[in-house]
Amino acid sequence: MEGVKQAPVTWRKSTRSNGSGNCVEVADNLAGKVGLRDSKEPSGPILTFDPATWFVFVDAVKRSGFRR
Repeated sequence: MEGVKQAPVTWRKSTRSNGSGNCVEVADNLAGKVGLRDSKEPSGPILTFDPATWFVFVDAVKRSGFRR
């Protein structure tokens, strides 16, 4: 039986990243999950979220649902 081939994970930074190195990267091409990692530590831990939860979070951020 041959192993299942997985598509490579594509990580991306926000277009609002300022180049300071304090960024997170998101992978939304995972099967049924959205991945989040620290761009400074690409081989470090990865947080995963179900897509619906991630969408609610991103939508809230875009609508300024989180104030400083």
